[in-house]
Amino acid sequence: MKNKKIKLALILLVLMTIGFSFTTLNKITVKGSDTMVILSQKWAEVYMKKHPETSIQVTGGGSGVGLAALINGSTDIANSSRPIKSSEVEKLKEKYQSSGIEIACAKDGLSVFLNKGNKVSELTIQQLGDIFSGKITNWKQVGGKDAIIQLYGRESSSGTFDFFKEHVVKTDFSPKCNTLPGTAAIVNAIKKDVNGIGYGGAAYAEGVKDCKVKKDANTAGVFPTEKTIKDHTYPITRYLYMYLKEKPKGETKAFVDWILSAEGQKLVVETGYFPIK
Repeated sequence: MKNKKIKLALILLVLMTIGFSFTTLNKITVKGSDTMVILSQKWAEVYMKKHPETSIQVTGGGSGVGLAALINGSTDIANSSRPIKSSEVEKLKEKYQSSGIEIACAKDGLSVFLNKGNKVSELTIQQLGDIFSGKITNWKQVGGKDAIIQLYGRESSSGTFDFFKEHVVKTDFSPKCNTLPGTAAIVNAIKKDVNGIGYGGAAYAEGVKDCKVKKDANTAGVFPTEKTIKDHTYPITRYLYMYLKEKPKGETKAFVDWILSAEGQKLVVETGYFPIK
């Protein structure tokens, strides 16, 4: 017995010598919307610097993937760039006897990206819907040059895909739409394709140009800016959400409260999105 105690004491001494910490980390997992990954990683990075006892893991995969992970219990927070579906709420109820908690944490203008060499600079919602559904296939049909329009969009698990389909396309996407795994990939494709058009979070519009969007043929085109998104004059505006199974507690609540604080919302602006107030 004495030898065992001596061995245990030596092991503890070695562990402390190499810097091993016996402090239990507060672990928070965040998964979902690719649109929100950069923002969530920034939130996590700043929060962990202030709270080194907390570990926050952020991964993407799409809004649908995040909400599926929430339902199966493999994430604490599901990021989503679209509202939760009734079918997902029912699954939460079935498994946890809870409809879940929805927390709006930022606003976003869903940008329409064009190559800088494209002379088209504004489109109506109707034209965008016709372009992405395949009814309009040539740029000359909307005032551009005689060239086939190349479509770039998100995968069906993406909240951005769902939102754009519901609010702009309003039918099925053209089968010729190139499906890419994230907004950054869409932007990179359009940088190289003068005939390309795509959509995604406003924060990603680097190296391409934003298309002015018109509600209809009789209104002026509008860029996605802080002002136009705040006052809803930009036609494609949405909230970004965090979903939880139940009201947050402990360190998860502290993290969520901090995100909604002035400091957390300042990071929203610095990342290229817009605060909820």
